[in-house]
Amino acid sequence: MKTTNINWSNIILAILSGLLLTGSFPKIGIDWLAWFALVPLLISLKNSSLTNSFRLGFFAGLVHYITLAYWLAYTMKTYGNLPLYQCISVFFLLSAYLATYIAVFSVILTRLCAKPANCLFIIPFLWVSLEYIRNYLFSGFPWGLIGYSQFNRLHLIQISDIFGIYGISFLIALANATIFLAFLYITGSKWKEVRIKKRLAGGSIFVFILIAGFVFIYGKWRIESIDDLISASKSLKVTIVQGNIKQSIKWDPAFQTATTEKYVNLSLLAKEEKPDLVVWPETATPFYFLYDKLLSKKVQKGIHDTNTDFLIGSPSFVRRGNIIEYYNSAYLISPDGRVCGKYDKAHLVPFGEYVPFKKWLPFIGKMVEAVGDFSAGQEGKTIKWNNCNLGLLICYEIIFPELSRAMTKNEAALLVNITNDAWYGRSSAPYQHFSMAVFRAIENRRSLVRSANTGISGFIDPVGRVMDSTPLFQEKAITRSIPIIHETSAYTRFGDLFAIACVVVMLIFSIQKLFTTKPQRTQREF
Repeated sequence: MKTTNINWSNIILAILSGLLLTGSFPKIGIDWLAWFALVPLLISLKNSSLTNSFRLGFFAGLVHYITLAYWLAYTMKTYGNLPLYQCISVFFLLSAYLATYIAVFSVILTRLCAKPANCLFIIPFLWVSLEYIRNYLFSGFPWGLIGYSQFNRLHLIQISDIFGIYGISFLIALANATIFLAFLYITGSKWKEVRIKKRLAGGSIFVFILIAGFVFIYGKWRIESIDDLISASKSLKVTIVQGNIKQSIKWDPAFQTATTEKYVNLSLLAKEEKPDLVVWPETATPFYFLYDKLLSKKVQKGIHDTNTDFLIGSPSFVRRGNIIEYYNSAYLISPDGRVCGKYDKAHLVPFGEYVPFKKWLPFIGKMVEAVGDFSAGQEGKTIKWNNCNLGLLICYEIIFPELSRAMTKNEAALLVNITNDAWYGRSSAPYQHFSMAVFRAIENRRSLVRSANTGISGFIDPVGRVMDSTPLFQEKAITRSIPIIHETSAYTRFGDLFAIACVVVMLIFSIQKLFTTKPQRTQREF
């Protein structure tokens, strides 16, 4: 009977993987760490039982998500007004939930990879499958998918216009599998008592280099072809306004007028540049636009004086009989003060904008200041503007690839992300949030404009280049001419077919293995 222990060396290896994964993301941002971050975890799994594999994967995931998303505890404590012990408890539970995906990855890998050669195939397909499931399960939380760590590698990430973010995650997972097999061969180690042959190690390296070479060549060609389209396209001048309003005073009635005047005055600074559109952040107006007459007139006068179209974030509500529905909205307003279009946020933040399972959990409240639960708007809705439909993404809607894709399919020629990242302070969250926007631009080959209350605001072109951006916690109004192209990418047409294919392949392979093999009995020790 084979004995498989989880010893301290294996635990340290799992923890190391978690730390390396976090180190590859902003703020630390050493992106090349991602290419071998999983290797220590894989080494720890090479002779583990299913139970121990789950534990090791869970350790790696827990360390990773606690260090990656530590800012959630700060947000809940500072703005959710929750006791410290509740903040820590909720944060730990969320981290544990996310860590479960890496634990499941470890178990399935251990169960299905009877032969070392299977690892090269299973590791990338399984990793992508679980990332895709995480995008949707329990309303979805695809924060920190491993592919996002490469947002600065332009030649590498151009394949996103075919495979989406999951194509980058696949390539990184494949690199980890390749390095892992090469390590086993060089050190003479075994995978489940099977020694790695030179042919397998060399072949895996050759396959990875071949795929990476094609990815790089495609990226170089695609950047050149999109740049040709950009040079032949029209451009529009857009101003983004960053008011830098502290979250602690944002909803204080005593500061409503000052906040409104600050946004108006910053917008007027851009008047000489004659922008086609001025964009304010999410809930830039800390009141119900058009309902609060005095403050609404201040906004409309500022828009009239600037003499251009404005896109502003504001809460809104609709009365339906005795029921009032609240929305997190964005209004398109013409210089004469008319509302020309309105978008209501479609993907709401659980426990931030609504309470899931409220009927069964009446004791749980929301963690932000709001009058009531928000209702969801129509997914994929665009706003018609200047012969150029706008695709609006409010706050963390930008991290869901299917939302920007739906808007682009609905003829959005420009993607606009308005957000309020003041919740996160000077943590790594604003940097992580901004980095994910790069992929929405590449996937759909659209320029993307981002206006954030305290930053990071910026402009991203259809290749994924950050044309300009603002520092955190500075009052700023910047204007740029941005290209408008109408190319329809493969990703926009077909969506996440690649990720779905990975899920299907893993299901078929898993079913086949379950019916053809039996797991070896192992002694459980911890």
